[in-house]
Amino acid sequence: MSDTFTVTTRRGWFSRIAGSFVGVLIGILLVLAMIVLLFWNEGRAVQTARSLAEGAGAVIDVSADAIDPANDGRLVHVSGTMTSAETLTDPDFGITATGVSLIRRAEMFQWKEESRSETKKTLGGGEETVTTYSYSRGWADSPQDSSAFKQPQGHQNPEMRWRDRTFALSQAQMGAWRLDVHTLSRIGGEEARPVTAADAQKVRETYGWGDVRIAQSRIYLGKDPNAPQVGDQRISYELVPLGAISVIAKQQGDGFASYQTQAGDALFMVDRGTVAATQMFDEAVAENTFVTWLLRAVGLLLLAVGFGLMMGPIGVIFDVIPFLGSLARMGTGLVAFVLAVAVGTVVIAFAWFWYRPLLALGIVVAGALISWLLVRYGKSRAPHSAAPSPA
Repeated sequence: MSDTFTVTTRRGWFSRIAGSFVGVLIGILLVLAMIVLLFWNEGRAVQTARSLAEGAGAVIDVSADAIDPANDGRLVHVSGTMTSAETLTDPDFGITATGVSLIRRAEMFQWKEESRSETKKTLGGGEETVTTYSYSRGWADSPQDSSAFKQPQGHQNPEMRWRDRTFALSQAQMGAWRLDVHTLSRIGGEEARPVTAADAQKVRETYGWGDVRIAQSRIYLGKDPNAPQVGDQRISYELVPLGAISVIAKQQGDGFASYQTQAGDALFMVDRGTVAATQMFDEAVAENTFVTWLLRAVGLLLLAVGFGLMMGPIGVIFDVIPFLGSLARMGTGLVAFVLAVAVGTVVIAFAWFWYRPLLALGIVVAGALISWLLVRYGKSRAPHSAAPSPA
């Protein structure tokens, strides 16, 4: 049986016209949503920046070895080494480890479907799309629903028995401080935890399986790692180790909680290693700047998509002659880009006036003053017209 399957679909001009008007409605909704997103993003950025500035001015450094009740409710910065008597265990396989969390990664060898489409316009405004579905076998960390394949026959996948799962500490200590799940869940830095022969023996003892093998630091559940069959699985692990961490949060008893700023944000920051409070706040400021510009870029891009959808019927109308339709789309694409930049910048500017009126007014005044000085300087440098010669 061939591992490719081709489907050809055709749409008439009137059908495409109707579909393009549905796209207009989607485009209008998308433009409105992006306007809201861009406006909200500026407010979020301002609120976060003010909260971080407020926190940086209020935080105090305290020791990990002793807790001062007088600081209860204040924003504190603590660095220390985590300890725990708990052992992390994957009950399904009997694998144990010592750390903050043990992460099981499960993969299954299975069929995958990929599709590739080529669309061309036909004389009279119609459209013909040729879609080629191709099938291959490979490893995937999530089950591929073969019943939804375009050609499921001969490409059936069994149920994926083992899935990803995380086993985490319920609590730990950092000197005199208690670390609860709320704090521990913020600690990252997972590292690969190789599977050993002893781990494979635990699996054999748990299930009595004789064909458990170690392949590429993974538990292999199947007959031959060098010739995997559909349904074979392999299990690997990652471990978030114990070690030094730094926390900025509200002191609450012998633990930590979110610190509510007057600006509106709740501060709770955790970094691996011994990190100074100033560095943690600098990293948070940089992250806020990155997120702000990322959302701006996404908003402008989707604004262009929305305006493009709103002008979609123009291209379809001119598709009666395919060459004219392509030219029309080039024009509407350029107009959509210009509209996206214009509307997006106006929304961002208006948001600045709304959320940062003094700063926005200062920028406008500074810009006007610079423009006036440049004009004045230009006039002073301009050559004077020659005086008329006496008769």
